[in-house]
Amino acid sequence: MEDVYATIAQSDPTVQERIAGILELRASDPQQEEFLDSYLKSVPFPDGAKVLEIGCGTGPVSRAVSRLGQVSEVVGIDPSPVLLDHALALGAEYPGLSHLLADARELPFEEHAFDAIILHTSLCHIPGADRVLAEAFRVAKPEGLLVVFDGDYAATSLAIDDNDPLEAVARAAVKVMAYDRWLVRKLPGLLLQAGFEVVRSRAFAYSAACDAAYMLTILDRGADALEAAGVIGANLAAALKEEGRERADNGKFFGLISYGNMLARKPQGA
Repeated sequence: MEDVYATIAQSDPTVQERIAGILELRASDPQQEEFLDSYLKSVPFPDGAKVLEIGCGTGPVSRAVSRLGQVSEVVGIDPSPVLLDHALALGAEYPGLSHLLADARELPFEEHAFDAIILHTSLCHIPGADRVLAEAFRVAKPEGLLVVFDGDYAATSLAIDDNDPLEAVARAAVKVMAYDRWLVRKLPGLLLQAGFEVVRSRAFAYSAACDAAYMLTILDRGADALEAAGVIGANLAAALKEEGRERADNGKFFGLISYGNMLARKPQGA
């Protein structure tokens, strides 16, 4: 079972369309909106900032950044034409917002092109995170900012008991959701290796109980992954999905994802 996002451009278009819906569902979740608003407010964007979002998907973060008063231009890049089509349609009326098909490991920009670069739940999906950060360093202006917000997916859980079968589903989901589930824990060292100075580190915890819509998509992906791998049959996969929905209906559902957020800066003169 491999992270579908790592090779999303080669995925079946129906899979990409499904992911597009999940990305917009997650972006509309009140907790996720609060996380985004909180860390964006803490970023000292210079006036007239030109911002790059790497791995923009359907574009919810790029749209949010383009609404900030200090920001004059936002460029969102993604390797998936399907996701970019959604980003272009949803961002059509946002001044200063554009999107481009590109590989994060070979950015099509000159050195010192951006005041700030954002990676929102994208770095953990890209094979070669060190190459991505090296490219981010190259295109950042001296004293330019790098903002990373990503899942600490190694801590993802759907369990409410020691022997809860939904925990196996959560582990399977993580394998198809993240190329490197330990990425956040490695991030300080990766940032320093790339040449950045780490300014600040924060953590966020996303929990789902009564409103389980987004976490149920994770449950579904984990059950589907186990079935596709031949670990369980179709009947058990369907039963695990139904178990999650019954818990949600009865107030017994719980899901947890931890996130890490780091702000880094490119040194003056670099």
